[in-house]
Amino acid sequence: MDYTRLGSSGLYVSRLALGTIPFGSGGGFEKIAGLGVEEASRAIRESLERGINFIDTANLYSAGDSERVVGEALGADRDQVVLTSKARMPTGDGPNDGGSSRIHLTRAVEDSLDRLGTDRLDLLYLHAWDGQTPIRETIETANELIRAGKIRYWGVSNYNGWQLAKTVYEAKLAGLEGPVAQQVYYTPEAREIEYEIIPAARDLGVATFGWSPLGEGLLNGKVRRGRETPADTRQGAGWPEPHVTDWDRAYDLIELLDEIARDLGWTIPQVVISWLMDRPGVNGIVIAARRFEHLQEDLDAGELALPREARDRITAASQLPAYYPIWHRLLNGKDRPEPAEAEFYAEFEAHSIGEEQG
Repeated sequence: MDYTRLGSSGLYVSRLALGTIPFGSGGGFEKIAGLGVEEASRAIRESLERGINFIDTANLYSAGDSERVVGEALGADRDQVVLTSKARMPTGDGPNDGGSSRIHLTRAVEDSLDRLGTDRLDLLYLHAWDGQTPIRETIETANELIRAGKIRYWGVSNYNGWQLAKTVYEAKLAGLEGPVAQQVYYTPEAREIEYEIIPAARDLGVATFGWSPLGEGLLNGKVRRGRETPADTRQGAGWPEPHVTDWDRAYDLIELLDEIARDLGWTIPQVVISWLMDRPGVNGIVIAARRFEHLQEDLDAGELALPREARDRITAASQLPAYYPIWHRLLNGKDRPEPAEAEFYAEFEAHSIGEEQG
């Protein structure tokens, strides 16, 4: 297992993190969760034996029951892992039962600690941007939680590039600890974070972990053009995510992934995970599976190196358009390139601008 340093911190974590959204039950997650303590313990043991030291959960998952299951399943192994959770999403119907205010974040962290049966989170993610709470209040609250020993580090999730930059620089201006990591949605079908979010993180010294590398089950090999998706899968059960804007493109990409997988003797998920792990600016990804054999496949993918020709085929087939100001910068500003986005701009030029000009 390879390890990576989280941003500008001194914290090292495995490049594969174990996601726990399948753990627990309730809270509207019945279609994608349901694993109890015994099954979770087996998944955690396998992950630890493979070198994973990064376990990711959230108070949103199964209305907190995922945290309860994680805590019981970890048991005496708690200190072997970097344990994360997330807060910000509503946990009730009251006006202060959601957001990134001091009152909600403090309550949410304390409740998570109770469910997890631990005295601290090693990393707290803010699960989404809060457009109502002043960011200074959120930053100060994260630092208060650090000083109280309830969290060790903090990060963000699902932020725009400008929101990440604002958070980092507001923390710097205040002389406070800023976010060390971000967790964002990233798959070959959904590469939007390459426009600004990854370059921002690279420039700001914030680590990037991708969540749901298989696109909420979209890229697990069971969603295919002209076929009914099995009802026992996330997509077949009517799960509302992800938001796919071009289904023809998605189906074409799935067919390509299947072809490459068959040529290599791999599975589609292994191809996807290997491609993502090699992307610029990606420190790691979060894997999660309800079935133990699927978890083993995903763990195996962390040890596989996708051949360059296969990587390039996926990159070209999934390339996004060069929206403004990218096309303008490629045509007029290449004399002073930005290191944080150099690889992405090379791909835009090769597979987007080049095709348009041709």
